[in-house]
Amino acid sequence: MNKVRSIKGAAAAGKPEWQLRLYVAGSTPRSVAALENLQQLCETHLAGRYSIEIVDLLVHPQLAAGDQILAVPTLVRKFPEPIRKIIGDLSNEEKVLVGLDVQPAR
Repeated sequence: MNKVRSIKGAAAAGKPEWQLRLYVAGSTPRSVAALENLQQLCETHLAGRYSIEIVDLLVHPQLAAGDQILAVPTLVRKFPEPIRKIIGDLSNEEKVLVGLDVQPAR
């Protein structure tokens, strides 16, 4: 994976735009799982209101310092503030929703 910016929809009718950054280390099974789990979660609960930036620390190791990344994969919620971080493959949807402070879609 190279550093990729993938924007999924614009902010809709006054709803906040969620800006997420996923730090990975290559295409390891945990990194791939984290991206897949994140995309599924965003499509389910934040459809049309989020952007995901993927940062591969094998390609751009210097970018880890800005968000103080110590382990990968790590998800950083940049906006809305405050910044929040979740480490792991993001497979526990409930834990990720609570960690990001996202209201589940009904």
